[in-house]
Amino acid sequence: MSKHDESNHIKHNHAHDEISHDASLGYYEIMEIAVRELLVERQLIGPGEIRRQIEVLDSRTPALGAKVVAHAWLNPDFKERLLKNGRSGCEELGISFYDDTQLIVLENTPSVHNLIVCTLCSCYPRPVLGLPPDWYKLKPFRARAIYEPRAVLAEFGTIIPDDVEIRVSDSTAVIRYLVLPMRPEGTENFTEEQLALLVSRDSMIGVIPANNPSEQHPK
Repeated sequence: MSKHDESNHIKHNHAHDEISHDASLGYYEIMEIAVRELLVERQLIGPGEIRRQIEVLDSRTPALGAKVVAHAWLNPDFKERLLKNGRSGCEELGISFYDDTQLIVLENTPSVHNLIVCTLCSCYPRPVLGLPPDWYKLKPFRARAIYEPRAVLAEFGTIIPDDVEIRVSDSTAVIRYLVLPMRPEGTENFTEEQLALLVSRDSMIGVIPANNPSEQHPK
């Protein structure tokens, strides 16, 4: 993925093409409709259940993950439990998991920087971050993050010193990862709500650090 391509995905919000309602359905769309209708017909699931699951998915945003990170920054005991079992740590804060995936939380430190990828498809900690960004699903990112992570991070504007180890974790269908970014300096007097505003989706994937309060001071 070129720097130009990444900047289009990350920094810009170009208008998309007009959605055409008469466009033909793709193979996977046809299969999804067929399987869904078959399950409903055989009363294995109901239309209401499908709607509720969609509502659950729509309710998940990076704000949930930011809440977890901010709470860990302020509470060492919770942080220890979170690093031991990410799923149960999130559940302590009332964040439910609607699937059987496990969550491993990886802590960034002055000597180690973590980067999350899914080389197979787009496995992602959706219960705490919502839907993945488009660039996360692109094959160039999925491939290059493995064999040249330092260069990929640089294209996001994140320069990792040579003496800092970069660890790339590959998500799977059952194991998902969340990065606990380092707490920014100058936030000693911040409340949990203020700290959460410094935590972005991309910082919990590991492509950028948490926001610097001097650049984004929460109100």
